Amino acid sequence: MPEYERHAQPAPASRLLKFHAPEIVFGIESMAEAAHAALRLGALRPLLVTDPGLIEAGWVAELVGHLTAQAVDARVWSAVTPNPKDHEIAAGYQYYREHGCDVLIALGGGSVIDAAKGVAILAANGGNILDYAGVDKATMPIPPLVVVPTTSGTGADVSQFCIVTDTARNTKITILGRALVPDITVIDPRVLTTMPEWLNAATGLDALTHGIEAFVSLGHNQLTDHHALRAVAMVTDNLVDTIDRPDEMGARVLMAQASLEAGLAFTNAILGAAHAMSHQVGGLLDLPHGVINGVLLPHVIRFNAESDPAPYATIANCLNLVDARTPAAEAACALADRVEKLAADVGVPRGLGELGVGDDDLPILAVNALQDACMTTNPRPADEKQLEALFRAAM
Repeated sequence: MPEYERHAQPAPASRLLKFHAPEIVFGIESMAEAAHAALRLGALRPLLVTDPGLIEAGWVAELVGHLTAQAVDARVWSAVTPNPKDHEIAAGYQYYREHGCDVLIALGGGSVIDAAKGVAILAANGGNILDYAGVDKATMPIPPLVVVPTTSGTGADVSQFCIVTDTARNTKITILGRALVPDITVIDPRVLTTMPEWLNAATGLDALTHGIEAFVSLGHNQLTDHHALRAVAMVTDNLVDTIDRPDEMGARVLMAQASLEAGLAFTNAILGAAHAMSHQVGGLLDLPHGVINGVLLPHVIRFNAESDPAPYATIANCLNLVDARTPAAEAACALADRVEKLAADVGVPRGLGELGVGDDDLPILAVNALQDACMTTNPRPADEKQLEALFRAAM
């Protein structure tokens, strides 16, 4: 057995493992199950959180129709922008209160789902959403939450994460807590067919980053490794196909599954430096999270592999990028190169500079990234100077 395969060996028997996941309904034409789920959770007047694009695409009308058939009177709130802002969460909570809502339903991508989670936090705990940055700061149980993801990558539909933009500081905060795992997630691959191409690429690269970072995370275990590796393989094999043939449902189903499995992996293993860094760039420039991940991930792989290339070599081996005799360091570099090529194939810029990041931004980006919760499970410790150098390498 190659040395780098030791990463995949079971954890010691004395280690206590926990695996958080919602109830999951998966399949084409499954959207109606979201209405049944809401009813089971006691919905009489749920708040349906979504965005204008999904209203235009017709998915909101379809879901409202299913809810109406169950005698559930939904209120629709769609004032959410990409990378949800602190003031938007406050407005959503105000709408929730004014309309006497009970259950929350999120129909959308990661931004919509994070907004719904933010509203749920305030509904149960009050205050300002920024007060809950960190781990388990929201102590009161949130209202029931049903999620219907419309992108294939964010993993927010199964995760214990909520990411919100702090508009005063131009950064993102990470709210982490087991209470944020949705009660029921309904995954209908049909809704992926109306994603814009750029969003399809961005969320797919996000799923890839989730899988890779979860696999190498200090918090990984044999329950998360399986999902992480499967997700990485499915994204690598299918993302380009969904862009070239957007209506082909076979690849869509596999990307929906990749997003799900990557989400199950990272919500239990947590993430690493790529996400800690990406959150800061996204907060600064309000850019698509997955695109930033696509730029940063190859650099983070090379940085972490300098300390321990073994887990990256395992991923490279699973993707058939190398054979079992390839030295681990060389295999890790092959993985970084493959990620870089996939990002280029789906149209991601080659550097942060093309996204609008300037040299003067790098010191504060490094400071903020160091404080992000995702850094705690990055496999290689990093200080402020190292993170600034990483940002510079990605320019």
